Amino acid sequence: MGEPLMRMLVTRPEPDAQSTLARLQALGIEAVAAPLMVRQTLDASLPAADGFTAMVLTSANAVRSLLDRGMIEDYRHLPVFAVGDQTALEATEAGFARVSSAAGAFQDLVNAMTIARVPGPIFYPTGKHQSADLAKALAPSGVMVATARVYEMVAVDALPEPVLSGLGDGSLGAVLAYSRRTAEIFAALTHALDPAQRSRLAMLCMSEAVAGPLLEARFNRISLADRPDEDAMMALALAFAREQTGP
Repeated sequence: MGEPLMRMLVTRPEPDAQSTLARLQALGIEAVAAPLMVRQTLDASLPAADGFTAMVLTSANAVRSLLDRGMIEDYRHLPVFAVGDQTALEATEAGFARVSSAAGAFQDLVNAMTIARVPGPIFYPTGKHQSADLAKALAPSGVMVATARVYEMVAVDALPEPVLSGLGDGSLGAVLAYSRRTAEIFAALTHALDPAQRSRLAMLCMSEAVAGPLLEARFNRISLADRPDEDAMMALALAFAREQTGP
């Protein structure tokens, strides 16, 4: 296939980081992974499945955590509304038979549920740190949401030294950021980079919301994916790499 186009840093948690590395490699882009968060399944009490009309998933991590706890079977009969295609795929692979994808971001999911006139109550397994409030978003529709925090994404304390060095000397030329919290953690862990290094580093972000903390931290070379999904992130990474090296 020829020489890799350039080196990039993948910051998303495992196992998603390995999937992204494989896709970048298939595009001829050399990359390394430094997950900035680690998933921990929480032992919170969960509501009985009886009485719920549907389940909402805004992350595949909720599916993984229900699997960890052996609770999938209890909820498998519920129709699932997933925020995106990857989350929908993991729900299907876990055995849910009726799965629909909003193929977008949180607001796309809320819009899809509003249009579908989904009645409540709805079961919403999610993470400890929520970027949006589903119960509040659906309140105008009169839909009751039972939120259960089934996992926590715990931030790492530091980036590996080789990664910090690569970001500093430019051998890692771009960073893929998939969530606002990841961007916040990255900004905090790279505070030692000087202004010139921050200006040189390309931040490839899944959405405008993800880019926000990076702009505040004085990273100004920021590009946004066309859509909040992995395919769009791969297209962004490839386009950026080609800009650096030529087609």
